[in-house]
Amino acid sequence: MNSRYMFSLIAVIVLFLIAWAGAAVGLQVVFGIIIPYLAIITFLAGFAYKVVGWSRSAVPFRIPTTGGQQKSLPWFQHSPLDCPANNWQVVVRMALEILTFRSLFRNTRMRLKEGTKLSYQLEIFLWVGALAFHYAFLTVIIRHLRFFTDPVPFFVTIFDNVDSFFRLEVLYSNFQFGLPGVSLSSLVLLAAVAYLASRRLFIRQVRYISMASDYFPLFLIFGIALTGILMRYFTKIDVTAAKELTMGLVTFRPTIPEGIGSVFYIHLFFVSVLLAYFPFSKLMHLAGVFLSPTRNLPTNTRAKRHVNPWNYPVPVHTYEEYEDEFRDKMIEAGLPVVKMPVEAPAEEPTEEKSQGEDKE
Repeated sequence: MNSRYMFSLIAVIVLFLIAWAGAAVGLQVVFGIIIPYLAIITFLAGFAYKVVGWSRSAVPFRIPTTGGQQKSLPWFQHSPLDCPANNWQVVVRMALEILTFRSLFRNTRMRLKEGTKLSYQLEIFLWVGALAFHYAFLTVIIRHLRFFTDPVPFFVTIFDNVDSFFRLEVLYSNFQFGLPGVSLSSLVLLAAVAYLASRRLFIRQVRYISMASDYFPLFLIFGIALTGILMRYFTKIDVTAAKELTMGLVTFRPTIPEGIGSVFYIHLFFVSVLLAYFPFSKLMHLAGVFLSPTRNLPTNTRAKRHVNPWNYPVPVHTYEEYEDEFRDKMIEAGLPVVKMPVEAPAEEPTEEKSQGEDKE
């Protein structure tokens, strides 16, 4: 059993206890103002550092990952999405990769059947879980923009109305109680994170290659989703006060209003930790997918010659020069050579030598 997930789980539990204790002893300023600002600064600085470092990496050759026939002779069928030949085909390939996770959809899993037979199966559930996780997370982020904008943009309201797929009303003793709409994205996000974490826990091949750094963001996002659901449906908070705090952060006039419960500070602390952790984790594939030379370059090596621009003349010792220098020793040692030494022609007798031989 891979116990590395326990380190991540314990770390998230410790973060929960720190935020809960801090809110209980009156450290709302620390968890509501100081830590969020530090997290945002760390996120922006780390994100920019990573992107600038990647953009400055040398990519002299075309090294895209290909899965089809490159464009060549007319009678060979070209695969424009798996082996793009121009920039427009690269754009389409990148769009499908970013919006639909096309390469993950084509991922296969190898299994042994009847002891010796290999079978390959599509990892369709992994693709569905990853797609649900990312789109649910995106929807949650867009919905939360209403806490950071005034007035709220129209598209945020549309997302919120579509996401809240029904509203419950309970009539009791002539009193009407309106319950908040059930956010589909919150439930999908929670279920998707649970599925992705369970894959790493219960599939032994995935568990074997999983590190503590793979479990930590999953548990952290699970805590964010869980505390958000708790605030929305169970331990109610003053939404107006929460927006006053968030608007104060955005406008650089921070304030700590009264009436915000501890669950809000735990939720905000989890989000802050995730922001600060983001640039230094595998979550940076958010930016890395755009800068990956295995995705963003056309495969046109047959149509265009790519020469390394950093090549410069250096003294070389070719094999021909090496063999000319050591040919006799190589032949003596029995080593094969490309050129055999040219034997000198036999000397012809001179006229004086011939006359001397005649006198004798």
